[in-house]
This record gives sequence, structure tokens and C-alpha cells, in this order.
Amino acid sequence: MPSVSSVEEAAGVLAAASREGGRVRIGDDLRLDGLARVLEHEAGDLTCTVEAGIRLSTLAAVLARAGQRLSLDPPGDPTIGACLAAALSGPRRHRFGTPRDLVLGVTLVLADGTVASSGGKVVKNVAGYDLGKLVCGSHGTLALIARVSLRLHPLPAAARTVVVETRDPAGAVAAIRGSQVVPSALDVLLPGRVAALFEGGEAAVAAQVATTLALVGGAEADEDIWDESRELQAAARGVVRFPPGELAARLTELEPGTVVRAGSGVAYCPSNSLLQSSPASAAALEGLKERVRAAFDPAGVLQR
Repeated sequence: MPSVSSVEEAAGVLAAASREGGRVRIGDDLRLDGLARVLEHEAGDLTCTVEAGIRLSTLAAVLARAGQRLSLDPPGDPTIGACLAAALSGPRRHRFGTPRDLVLGVTLVLADGTVASSGGKVVKNVAGYDLGKLVCGSHGTLALIARVSLRLHPLPAAARTVVVETRDPAGAVAAIRGSQVVPSALDVLLPGRVAALFEGGEAAVAAQVATTLALVGGAEADEDIWDESRELQAAARGVVRFPPGELAARLTELEPGTVVRAGSGVAYCPSNSLLQSSPASAAALEGLKERVRAAFDPAGVLQR
């Protein structure tokens, strides 16, 4: 299980596999343990460039020294490369989005060893094809993600959570989303809890908590609810996606133990018995994926 420590080494491994008809699973057959550095941190621009093998906890510690963070909070402590490759996100997806919303640029190693870069190191960038967003969710089948430039956010001065026990979680979500409060996270933990996280300045957070309590009741809680939400997500065997406007109808179909990112239209379920889409649309999506994959890796070197 080779571990590379430079982009050039990674390119050499993939070029050799391509020449010899080999097959490579990134993360298993090829690890990025040696590619784990923060290359640049432009605190004034709220951006950084890192190697893909760096773990979220290590990056968080570096960024915290400047009062900043990467607003990704998936379960566990994955690498940045894994976050992009598997499109990993957590509760803060509600406000800050998924990796594709935070990536500014990437350096990739293609299946034949070619090194390609796309995007840049600033938030406003329109140079070239947006390969960074393309590889999000590709599970290592399009290219090896070697370096990533990311958009950052300031660490909030305050963070408080409201949890509502209710028989009508969709109604509580609608009330919160229809108000002027801006939660960083808004999860439904079935069968009947809604959790809302508020972050920012002390006064602003206090006002939003008071507004939420007046709207939907509930009580303040500690951050353990977000640990529970991530644990349910990590243990899920099925993922259901739906238009957020269909939340009320979908909640009646989902089983207890499901965690729902209410504003994103995604539910992490204990079982995989629920179909996400019709067989026809699923087949069309798989066909599109295969055409893109064939364009990037015609020899089939990269395996999932």
C-alpha cells in the first residue's frame, strides 16, 4: 500500500499503473499520508491551500490560531481529499454548504499521471474549467485529488443550540425557516426533535435564540445533540434526497433514527429500504457518470 509524499510521486504511481494496465483504489492501493501540509494560509482573504492528505482536525488547529475555520463538520476526522471525493458534510451544511461550495481550486493527478490544475486561490475566480466541483463526490474515479484551495470563515464568538421536542417537526422547521433567524445548522432527529444551531456575535446569537424559543418553544441544549446527529449520519445505511419543500410529506415516510438536514433535502436513514429515485432516472444518472469517467480515465485505472 504505497504512501506518497509529493504530487510527482503520485503522478509516477498512476503513470506506471496506466502503462502496465494496473488498477488503483485511492485510499487503499495509494495513500496520501505524506501529503498532509498546509501550503498557504491567506488569513486576510479567508482562504487556504492544503495538501489533500491533511485531516480536518489538523487543519482546524492551524486555522484556529488566526481565528478562522473550514466550515465542514462531517462525522469522524476525514482528510480533505476524502471530504471532496465523497462529498462529505455535516450539520453546518445548512448554512455553509458542501465541499463543492467551499472549494476554490484543485490540483489533480489524472489516471495517466498527468497533473492538472483548475480554479485559483481567491473566492472570485473564473479561470478555466471547474474541475474542483466536478471531482466532489467522484469517489476517486476521475482523478487523485492532490491539493485543494478552500474558502474559510471566521470562528464565531458565540454558539448556542435550541432543541425542540415536537409532534410536528416539519411545522417547527417551517416556522424557523420562515423567520429572520439564520441557523448554521437545522436538523430533524426522528421521531420528534428539531435542533437549531446559532453562531456569530454574542448579542446576535442571543437574539436569535430568544426569537426561536418564542416561535417554536423548546429549550437550550449543549453541543451533544450535534455529536448525536453526526453519529446517526455515520451509522446510516441509506441516504434519501428530496426537494426541501416536501419535508412534511417525507418525514411521514422516514423511520425513527433518521437524521434529516431540513434545509438541504437530505436524510440519513438506518436502513436502505427507501428508493431515492425511479429506476429510469437512476439509470440515466449512472450513464452520465460512466461517460464522464470514460473521458477522464478511458483505461479504467482508477477504481472505486
